[in-house]
Amino acid sequence: MENNERVLNLLGLAMRAGKLVTGEEMTLQRVRSGQVKLVVLANDVSESTLKKMTNKCQSYHTPLISPFNSGEISHAIGKSRRIIGVCDSGFAKKMSDLMKE
Repeated sequence: MENNERVLNLLGLAMRAGKLVTGEEMTLQRVRSGQVKLVVLANDVSESTLKKMTNKCQSYHTPLISPFNSGEISHAIGKSRRIIGVCDSGFAKKMSDLMKE
């Protein structure tokens, strides 16, 4: 199985386990409070959203990945979303590791 597919499967698992926050505002709030361990951003978000999320993640030292489009992300978690915050360090580490391979 390809790593991207494995990350999408993990997103689905994390969603069912209640370890994700979704949507721009919720994710930004949780990044600020240090609860988000990894941000997954769709690669087809607007330029301003991309800039805002990238800057916020950099200033709070939160890793950000964006290998998927909004369709893939939405399908993985069963809701239409472009921005996801992973609040569980185990899930976040596994996803980051898979993206580096």
